[in-house]
Amino acid sequence: MAASSHRIMLGPLVAAIDQGTSSTRFLVFNSKTAELLSHHQVEIKQSFPKEGWVEEDPKEILQSVYECMERTCEKLTQLNIDISNIKAIGVTNQRETTLVWDKETGEPLYNAIVWLDLRTQSTVERLINKTPGRNKNHLKHKTGLPISTYFSAVKLRWLMDNVDEVHKAVVSHRAMFGTVDSWLIWCLTGGKSGGVHCTDVTNASRTMLFNIHTMDWDPELCKYFGIPMEILPRVRSSSEIYGLMKSGALSGIPISGCLGDQSAALVGQMCFQDGQAKNTYGTGCFLLRNTGVKPVMSEHGLLTTVAYKLGRDKPACYALEGSVAIAGAVVRWLQDNLGIIGSSEELEKLAASVGTSYGCYFVPAFSGLYAPYWEPSARGIICGLTQFTNKSHLAFAALEAVCFQTREILDAMNQDSGIPLTQLQVDGGMTSNKLLMQLQADILCIPVVKPSMPETTALGAAMAAGAAEGVSVWSLNPEDLSEVTSEKFEPQINPEESEFRYARWKKAVEKSMNWETTEPVCNGNGETSIFSSVPLGFYIIGSMLMLIGAKYLTGQYNKNR
Repeated sequence: MAASSHRIMLGPLVAAIDQGTSSTRFLVFNSKTAELLSHHQVEIKQSFPKEGWVEEDPKEILQSVYECMERTCEKLTQLNIDISNIKAIGVTNQRETTLVWDKETGEPLYNAIVWLDLRTQSTVERLINKTPGRNKNHLKHKTGLPISTYFSAVKLRWLMDNVDEVHKAVVSHRAMFGTVDSWLIWCLTGGKSGGVHCTDVTNASRTMLFNIHTMDWDPELCKYFGIPMEILPRVRSSSEIYGLMKSGALSGIPISGCLGDQSAALVGQMCFQDGQAKNTYGTGCFLLRNTGVKPVMSEHGLLTTVAYKLGRDKPACYALEGSVAIAGAVVRWLQDNLGIIGSSEELEKLAASVGTSYGCYFVPAFSGLYAPYWEPSARGIICGLTQFTNKSHLAFAALEAVCFQTREILDAMNQDSGIPLTQLQVDGGMTSNKLLMQLQADILCIPVVKPSMPETTALGAAMAAGAAEGVSVWSLNPEDLSEVTSEKFEPQINPEESEFRYARWKKAVEKSMNWETTEPVCNGNGETSIFSSVPLGFYIIGSMLMLIGAKYLTGQYNKNR
């Protein structure tokens, strides 16, 4: 009887497909409480055919979605939850990853080229070289983006130029292009038998083919990249019924929400007001800040992107976006490369044992510096060391480095948007480190808010789906969103101390700049020579000369004896 009563009290449920770079998940939420009821996850294989190439199998991605759906439905049945209560499905996905398939056979014509793939570097350089003044921001006034390997247009151009099957399908009008969301929605709504070919504004805004002002594909941009507009999906809002599931246990349920993963996290974090921001702490940090209904063009190294459009008749909202290359990766470096910790949990204990870096500052510019500097010549640096410094101080400095880097991007966002930040919403694996969260609040001098339910990306997609016209089981009114619980970290140090520490950090960053002054030189085996670094080359040559000199002097001394 208790189970039956509980089932009745659950009310409408909403599901979300969360298709990420490394895994696919299917999650089911209670639309009235935002409680996560059940989920299932399947890992996705990545292939690396050549250096810098990253691909995934579109069929494996689709199969993983079906598997996650079926397993989650089984788990719900075991919990005595009726899956007929699922009223809508949302989709959130890795952005920019590029697919082309045959609309007649339904078969992918090549693997999905993943967002971080670098094969288009020469294409990008060629495009930049033909712009006035070799300006990578030549298209930014329309797209909000620099010309970069990151975005879909250059990946699609590569496929058309280098894959015969793609070229032939384009010429014969059989090709369909899409990001992962488009591929999934097309397949789930029928595929070659009437599947819906669409995308949402957030995913479209990451292609370099989309005009973020007109909110549609731009003919001039398509001409610039040589992309026929007929292969592009129809652009829809982030919250409307696109089509119905055509197979499986959830057949007949509408797919009614679609958001790129970082936009979905922004929605899941309820960042609906101008100036609200969320930061995701993973391998790197990924920060989005809501700038309202007008796009703000960055003058400080950030991207301008569409945050969401929650309904056909609702206004589009925009965001500024920034990325930090190294966040959680610094923990892995301390663990695997230096061996001073055995786990990420140990890092927090080690840092907490001293509670200060004791003047030690760590700039983890292992791959140069990303936003807001975009300085590839920078390298990692640890400075301010004394005989008193130990591994605990270094652990503390590593956590501080993550926080300082976030502060730098937030400073850039404040300058670009003119909207003072009032608090920072956070999510991601590193947010389980409470010392890190407190440090972040101290360094930003504003509260840091961590949701109790960590699945914010999937939650955002579910919210968009449940709120769609024709579904309407999830209210996005601010007064109805207060049930989501969170943990707040308030600043505990005075602003003067925070500014002093931040100024020292900036000084350390300056020291890390212009470290690599030469291009790598490869030997005949394709390996980088040690002499590609001028300082290292001089050091080694100097050391050899000193050894030869010492040997000579020793010989002369022995002979004279």
